[in-house]
Amino acid sequence: MPYPDFIKSFPSIDAPFPDDVVQTSVVRSEAGLVASLPSLRMELPAHSHGAQWGTVVEGEIELTIGGDTKVYKAGDSYSIPAGVKHEVFIKSGTRVIDVFEEADRYAIKE
Repeated sequence: MPYPDFIKSFPSIDAPFPDDVVQTSVVRSEAGLVASLPSLRMELPAHSHGAQWGTVVEGEIELTIGGDTKVYKAGDSYSIPAGVKHEVFIKSGTRVIDVFEEADRYAIKE
């Protein structure tokens, strides 16, 4: 099931992936950034940043956090501590909701 229209109407972010691959919808406060991410097949290389928590709404991701690899499916959640290297392979059709502790992790598109 796709995200409801009211979520799709939230602003998108200026993220390091093409808009035709990932259409983002975000809510930001001083405390953090919440992003809904529907996606085609995508790989993100190893990187680190502030803490991140996420949940898989639909589909599947393979996430390596600090060298430990696990497959997450719909209903699974993950937590990435601040500064820990992680990388991800996202299967086509996957939808996740990610919460970043860094409110300015990504710029909001105007």
